[in-house]
Amino acid sequence: MDLKTQLQLKQQQQLVMTPQLQQAIRLLQLSRLELSEIVQQELLENPVLDEYAPPENETEFSIDQPEDPNAPAQSNSDREDEINTLSIPKDIAEWESYLESSQSLPYQAREEQERPSFEAMITRPDTLQEHLMWQLRMTRLTEEEMTAGQAIIGNLDDNGYLETPLEEILHPLGPDIEAVGPNVLRVIQEFDPPGAGARDLVECLLIQIRFLELEGSLVEKIIREHLHDVARGDVDTIVRQMEVSRSEVLKALDLLKELEPKPGRPFGGTESIYVTPDAFLFKMGDEWTIMLNDDGMPKLRINGYYRELLKHGSSMKAEDREFLLEKIRSASWLIKSIDQRQRTIYRVTKSILEKQLDFFERGIRHLKPMVLRDVADDIGVHESTVSRVTTHKYLHCPHGLFELKFFFNPGIQTLSGEMMASESVRAKIRDLIGAEDTAKPLSDQAISQMLRLEGVDIARRTVAKYRESMKILPSSRRKKIS
Repeated sequence: MDLKTQLQLKQQQQLVMTPQLQQAIRLLQLSRLELSEIVQQELLENPVLDEYAPPENETEFSIDQPEDPNAPAQSNSDREDEINTLSIPKDIAEWESYLESSQSLPYQAREEQERPSFEAMITRPDTLQEHLMWQLRMTRLTEEEMTAGQAIIGNLDDNGYLETPLEEILHPLGPDIEAVGPNVLRVIQEFDPPGAGARDLVECLLIQIRFLELEGSLVEKIIREHLHDVARGDVDTIVRQMEVSRSEVLKALDLLKELEPKPGRPFGGTESIYVTPDAFLFKMGDEWTIMLNDDGMPKLRINGYYRELLKHGSSMKAEDREFLLEKIRSASWLIKSIDQRQRTIYRVTKSILEKQLDFFERGIRHLKPMVLRDVADDIGVHESTVSRVTTHKYLHCPHGLFELKFFFNPGIQTLSGEMMASESVRAKIRDLIGAEDTAKPLSDQAISQMLRLEGVDIARRTVAKYRESMKILPSSRRKKIS
């Protein structure tokens, strides 16, 4: 074998993840709130990046307009020429006099400024921990007991339960505090709301029974011995084993229904989170129209002052010029990345509209199976790009607000050989359960058979999986006690 060293030239193409490309990909998968935070941060850090409000009579660019494939590509210089420049007053003396005049405000205006801000008048409901801590401070306790109480309250979950073992919470605080822990826990369990500080559901309900002075009653015995039968709706077993009449059991169960299994529920301390849609879809006449939501998103431009400074600043130091160039490149790339992000969202939404037109026209029962590849092939991008675009992006349409991922779901074959979207099958299951007799709820097998009569080939275990994904209880626990 002849071994020798030789040089070879080989030409190949490969994708290089430049910082700019990484930024574009990252912006693509951000939600509106996250993108707004990134833009605000860039506005603070990049001096050449500016935010402006276009004039009301200005003809704005609408991404809703169909793209002309024959139109020439827009160059970077043309894109920058579209950006307004910073307006600086010509007469600096007039500008300074305006600033001075604005300092001497009339008395009424100064009085208006001294009023508290609107934010200072906003309030919020107390959390469960704050409500309990207020009661703890109103209780006469030693220093060790107060420390133990603060640790216990701080470890309660949102429902008011103490899931962490008491020893694990108090042991790091020292033996003196650990010794008073059980007594302090009993004190906290006497606070409002009743049941807070319980370690499980049985203890929570028993605390509330104690508040109602019903110790030794039938309802207390049911909680201690037959709570699992109550969950199954098995009244006959409770009647038989407790040797009481059915009417007495039903009366006790009515009282049990009035108890609160989650005492921390009224003290959630969290406001409803409102989702802002990224696009709106509405029908005008016989045509559907897509409108991207730009409300709340800053409109960016490159500050014209720095651009002119760079153009005519021949005497500028080399390091200053390089710093300014780098900031302008960064700002320009951010603007282009956001513009490309909006265009991609529009194209994906348009493709979804074309493929799920029956859903938008007729409702969820007509949702079709669709995967990422269907949209990726349609708009000519990779599946990962479609996945990033549909993550945390929302579309508002006449049927409600949906995440873009909602429209992508696998299919189930019908008896006729066609495919039906899994979300449509879930809707059918939800409708069947909603119309069932609560005294004799439908089992998963019965639902499977009823769907087969409608032409949907679905197994019992698939029905169970879909039912659990919709957080619907099994038939044994949906049975209404009467």
